[in-house]
Amino acid sequence: MIVSAESARRTLLTAGAMLGLMSAPALAADAATVHNRALVLDSHVDVLLPGTNARYYAPDGKSFTELDKLKAGGVDALVYAVAVSTGPDTPEGHAAARVEADAKLAAIRKLAADHPADVAIAYSAGDVRKIVGQGKIAVLIGFQNAYSLKPDVAEFDHLQADGVRVAALNHAGNNAFADSSRPQQGTGEQHGGLSPLGKAAVGRLNDLGVLIDVSQLTPKGVYQTLELTRAPVVATHSAARGLADNSRNLSDAELDAIKANGGVVQVVPFNAYLLPAPTDYAPRLRALRAQYGLAPDKPGYQGADDLPAERREAFFVAYRALSPQATLKTYVDHIDYIAKRIGVDHVGVGTDFNHGSGVPGFGDEADAGNVTRELLARGYSEAEVDAIWGGNFLRVLAAAEAAGQGRAKAD
Repeated sequence: MIVSAESARRTLLTAGAMLGLMSAPALAADAATVHNRALVLDSHVDVLLPGTNARYYAPDGKSFTELDKLKAGGVDALVYAVAVSTGPDTPEGHAAARVEADAKLAAIRKLAADHPADVAIAYSAGDVRKIVGQGKIAVLIGFQNAYSLKPDVAEFDHLQADGVRVAALNHAGNNAFADSSRPQQGTGEQHGGLSPLGKAAVGRLNDLGVLIDVSQLTPKGVYQTLELTRAPVVATHSAARGLADNSRNLSDAELDAIKANGGVVQVVPFNAYLLPAPTDYAPRLRALRAQYGLAPDKPGYQGADDLPAERREAFFVAYRALSPQATLKTYVDHIDYIAKRIGVDHVGVGTDFNHGSGVPGFGDEADAGNVTRELLARGYSEAEVDAIWGGNFLRVLAAAEAAGQGRAKAD
């Protein structure tokens, strides 16, 4: 059997780390060098507006993506998502969501306007590399949840004109375009994946050169998107269902299909998605919800944000204690699993910071270098680390752009 030089190097490095042959200071120095040379990109973070629930802020009372944390973590680029929650299917509910979406778009633009020496908006993969080359942080504008849109695919034209370059049709809760992997209680799969509107949206997003995000879709929605799209897709913040059986995670079959499409899965350090739930999780959750006067049959923490402040905080402390605590190593296990399953060219990092994500060792953007260190300790090469951090995502972003340009030329 012929063993490649790179394979041999990885085997030796892994063995050396396990045996302590590479000292901690040496590994840290190597990791810092590799991290500084990589284009470090986070494919999904949320926007915190004034009035956002305090539990979405970091322990210091600030955003997990503050400029000083981005600089400390050597983060070069990130996708801020114009994301909204799914509410009632009423004109008032949709209008309120649109107001929130517009406010988040304005906040992203204000970030760049307030820090012109440090931050710039990017509109293409080439822009990202150019801005990073200038020593600035590149911000791409993402979109999540067509609940905030009118039921018309032409709405995506307006989003693209506003700078959106990555788009997901849904979030928690079904909408007129697609079913969610986390439907609201009792709704189930309303469309069997994508609705006719959602199927039309896939083609329209291709035409516009916008990268399609499949993170929140049901498996049927993922497969339908992959059948329809003319460009690679991305799952901007997901994890491996083979390691943790959560409906938000991607099964091996979905991973394989995304590889066949040429797409990328960006792994999220969201505690509940990284470790299997305990066998007694469901009854304990029902009991906890009943204890705080919440409907026992509803999922997760639904309704808890409406509790009085002290009871709300106590509830969330108890709620988090229902699940085992993941760590940085647990997180990288998911990167490793996906890399081994579908290849290192199909995995990346998307944190979902500012929306309840983060684990010890990767709690905010300042900790990004720890991921690089863990990857190197497991034997990944510098080229592979660079691909995981930014190269893979920028490749599929450029491919989505090319699909749009190709359609424009054909027209």
